[in-house]
Amino acid sequence: MERYALSFTTGGLLSREASRVAQIYLELGRWDGVSQTVRERNILQARTSSSSTRVVRETLQRLRTLSDREIELMSDGSPTEGRHLMWAAACRKYTLIADFAEEVVRERFLLMRPIVSGDDFDQFILGKSLWHPELGEIKPSTAKKLRQNVFRMLREAGLHSDSGDIIPAIMSARVVEALSDRAPSDIRFFPTTTSAGAVQ
Repeated sequence: MERYALSFTTGGLLSREASRVAQIYLELGRWDGVSQTVRERNILQARTSSSSTRVVRETLQRLRTLSDREIELMSDGSPTEGRHLMWAAACRKYTLIADFAEEVVRERFLLMRPIVSGDDFDQFILGKSLWHPELGEIKPSTAKKLRQNVFRMLREAGLHSDSGDIIPAIMSARVVEALSDRAPSDIRFFPTTTSAGAVQ
């Protein structure tokens, strides 16, 4: 079984950063040179070179999971559309996040048990470690960072409240259409009743 990538310990959802990087990609028309241009212009206004390199790299890796159509939406869509797209991008990039989103968050929502907590994430990790021995090898401090950042992303995507409630995803018709281009549809990563979450 494919190992889980676990390099999402910092950065949150990165939707604001992704919107700016998306504009550079559309300006250049290719991925080559995007990272250099972002750093040279200090598009992300990073305080240090090392933090800039790290954030740009992570933002690019997630953006590259999006189609050109989705990247255009990242550039000129609403902040909510951008947040939903970057949650989908995080799920595409990191299978662990995707599995948690689909198997725990969405499942809880559909079963009308709309609360998810850090303990639920810990139980999810414990269950997955039976098939993913790499999860049993991580330090407790790393596991804590993974949990914190997953919930930070959920909150920033507007899908989870500080009190632990799952917030239904009200997605624009444009985002629903874009996510539905994939088979299976990436709407499965959201707490919504399929396309019923769309608004015109």
